[in-house]
Amino acid sequence: MGVIFLYPDYPFSSHFAKIDGHRLHYLDEGSGPVIVMVHGNPTWSYYYRHLVSLLAPHFRVIVPDHIGCGLSDKPQEYPYRLADHIRNLQGLLTHLKVTTFSLIVHDWGGAIGMGVAGVSPEAVERIVVLNTGAFRSQRIPFRIRICRWPILGALIVRGLNGFAWPATFMAVTRRLAKDVAAAYLAPYDSWAHRVAVHGFVRDIPLDASHPSYQTLTAVEAGLEDLARRKIPMLICWGGKDFCFNDHFYGEWCSRFPEADTLYLPEAGHYVLEDGLEQIRPRLKHFFGLS
Repeated sequence: MGVIFLYPDYPFSSHFAKIDGHRLHYLDEGSGPVIVMVHGNPTWSYYYRHLVSLLAPHFRVIVPDHIGCGLSDKPQEYPYRLADHIRNLQGLLTHLKVTTFSLIVHDWGGAIGMGVAGVSPEAVERIVVLNTGAFRSQRIPFRIRICRWPILGALIVRGLNGFAWPATFMAVTRRLAKDVAAAYLAPYDSWAHRVAVHGFVRDIPLDASHPSYQTLTAVEAGLEDLARRKIPMLICWGGKDFCFNDHFYGEWCSRFPEADTLYLPEAGHYVLEDGLEQIRPRLKHFFGLS
C-alpha cells in the first residue's frame, strides 16, 4: 500500500489484491456501509475521484480498476471478457469480506456491476446508474464500430490511441483541464498498456455469436429480479452522450419505473465531469446525507 499524489484530486491510498492471478488495484476509503463504484472504458478509478471525496467521510468506498485498466496489471495474454470482469469484481468483494453494498456504475461498469448484483441481489442496498447499459443492444456508433475491425481496430486503439485520447474531448461537453485529461490517459500510455481498452471494444456483444452474448443475456435477466425487489435506484444521465444515448436512458427508466432520475440535457458521456454540481446534491440526498 502506498499513497498516490500523481493525479489531480486523487490523493487516495493505493491498494492491491491478487485476483485471477494478477494484481488488481483498488481504492478503499472511509468506513461504514459499503459503496462500490465500477468504472468503464477507457476510464479508471480516477473517474470517481470526486464521489470518493464526497462519500468517504460517511461510507466505506471501494473503487477497483479492472484488470488491464488504471493502475492494475495489464496482462497481454488475457481474455478481457465480460465474465472475467464480473468474476474479478466478485473476487475482490470476497477478498475484502464485503457482504452487503451499494453500487455506482458507469459505461461498462453497468454490465459488470449488475452482473455481480444479479448473482447476489439480496446483498445490494442501493444503485446509482450513470450513462451505461446492462442489456443487449445492437446500437453502436460507427466511430466505435470501426475500432472493432480486424487489424485496423488494433492500430487505431492501441497504436494511435484513437479511443482513450478522443474520449477526453468527445465524452464531455465542457473542456477538461489539461492535467485532468492527462490523468485519464496516464495509465494508457503505450501499445501494451492499451490492451484492455481494445479488449473492451472487441467485447461488445452485438449478436448471439459473440462469446460474451450469453453473459450479457444473464446480466439482463438479473435486472428483472433487481426491479422486483424495488432496490432504490438513482439514474443520473447526460443527454449529449453519443454512445449511451437517450435510447439507453429510456430503457433504464422502463425497466426501473420507480427509480429517481436526474436528466442533464447538456452533459456528455462523462456525466460526472459535465454535471457534478447537479449530481452531488442528488447523491447526498439519495444516500441520506441531506
